[in-house]
Amino acid sequence: MEYVEPIRDVESINAIKDILKKHSKRDLLLFVLGINTGIRISDLLSLKVEDIRDEKGIKEFLYLKEMSSGETKAYYLNNNVQHALEDYLNSYEFLGSDYLFKSKKNNLPITRQQAYRIINTAAKEVGIPGKIGTHTLRKTFGYHAYRKGIAISILMGIYHHHTPSETLRYIGIDKNEKPLIKVDVNL
Repeated sequence: MEYVEPIRDVESINAIKDILKKHSKRDLLLFVLGINTGIRISDLLSLKVEDIRDEKGIKEFLYLKEMSSGETKAYYLNNNVQHALEDYLNSYEFLGSDYLFKSKKNNLPITRQQAYRIINTAAKEVGIPGKIGTHTLRKTFGYHAYRKGIAISILMGIYHHHTPSETLRYIGIDKNEKPLIKVDVNL
C-alpha cells in the first residue's frame, strides 16, 4: 500500500466538497462522513441505511463493531455529516437494508477502487499535490482533530496505535512542529 497524505488545507476540503456536490450527493456524503469520523473505508462502504437512521431520524452516534478487536465503537455524526446524510437520504427512496453507498449498477456498495477514483479525481481537480487515496479521509480527520486540540491519546485509541509518535507520523504532523495552543477556559 502506498503512503497517502491528509488534506491539510480547509479551502481544499471545501473545494472538493463543491466538486463532489455537483457530481453526486452519494460521493459528497462519502467524503464528508470519512473526514468527519475517521472511519476506515471498508467500514464506510459496508454501512447500511439502518445503521445511521431509525424511526426517529438520523442517529447522533454511529455504532460499529471493530473487526480486529470485536469491540463496538461509537462515532459522533456532527452537523456537517447530519446535513449531508439528510440531503442524500431525502433525494432517493431508501430501504433500511440498502447500502448507504450503493453502486449505480447493482444493489451492492461501491468498491474500494471506485471510492479511490471518486476521492482521487476530486483532489486532482482541485489541484492538491501529493498522494491522495481512500486513507486520506481517515488521515484528514486525525490531522484536523489534532490541530483543533483533540488529545493525541484519543487519536491513538481511534487508530489503534501504540505510541504518540506513530499517530503523529500517521496523520502527517511533523514532531518538531510546535503549534500555538489556546488554553481558553473562558470562565
